[in-house]
Amino acid sequence: MRILLLDKDKSYTQGLSFFLKNKGLSVDTVSSGDEGEEMARLYDYDIIVMDLLLSDISGTDVLKKLRTNGVRTPVLVLSSIGAVSKKIECFTLGADDYVIKPCDRNELLARIQAITRRSHGYAQSVIKIGKMEVNLDTKIIKIDGKTLPLTGKEYALVELLCLRQGTTVSKEQFLNYLYGGMDEPEIKIIDVFLHRIRRKIERLSGGEQYIQTLWGRGYVLKEQADN
Repeated sequence: MRILLLDKDKSYTQGLSFFLKNKGLSVDTVSSGDEGEEMARLYDYDIIVMDLLLSDISGTDVLKKLRTNGVRTPVLVLSSIGAVSKKIECFTLGADDYVIKPCDRNELLARIQAITRRSHGYAQSVIKIGKMEVNLDTKIIKIDGKTLPLTGKEYALVELLCLRQGTTVSKEQFLNYLYGGMDEPEIKIIDVFLHRIRRKIERLSGGEQYIQTLWGRGYVLKEQADN
C-alpha cells in the first residue's frame, strides 16, 4: 500500500511515517499543499493522509483541487481542528474520513486499511483468489493454508495485483508503486520479481498459477491464469 502524507509538522510526519513504514506501507511525505496536489496527480497512491494546516495553502484547498482535477484517490483528513463545521466542509469536498489529532496510531492504521479496501471494492481484510488468501492487514498470503514466503517487495507486487484484480497492471505502475520515482532500477527488474513470485506460487499450489502475462501490456491477477 502506498500513502501520500501531507503535513507541515516535520517531526510529527517523521514519527508517523516511521510507524507506517514499520507496518509495511510505502510512504511519501510532503509539507507543501501545491507539491502534494501535484504528486497526487502524477503518482498512483492508494490513499492520501492530509492535515489541513500546510506550509502554503490550506488542506481544504488541496482537497478541492484534487476533486476538481478528477483525482479520486481516497483522502483521510488528519487534523487538530475538531469543529463540526470543518468536518462537514471536508466531507462535502470529497474527504473519505476525518480523524482528530492526537490519535492512536493503530486506530489510524486500521482506518487507512479500511478506506483502501473499500475504495477497491473489498469489505473484508482477507481477499480470496482461488486457493490463495491475501490478508491486507497482516500482509500474509496463504495457499491451501500454507504461508507463501515472499520478500517485502514481492508482497507489495502481489498486493497491487490483488487490489486491482482483473485489471492489467503495467511494469511502469509496478515500478512506481515500489520505488515512487526515486532511485528506480531498470524496468526489467519487474519481470525478475514476477518470475520469482510465480515460481513460489506454483511450488506451494502444486502447479496452479494466478498471475497472467499480457505481452506488451503488463500483468493481471485472475483465479486461474492462462499461462
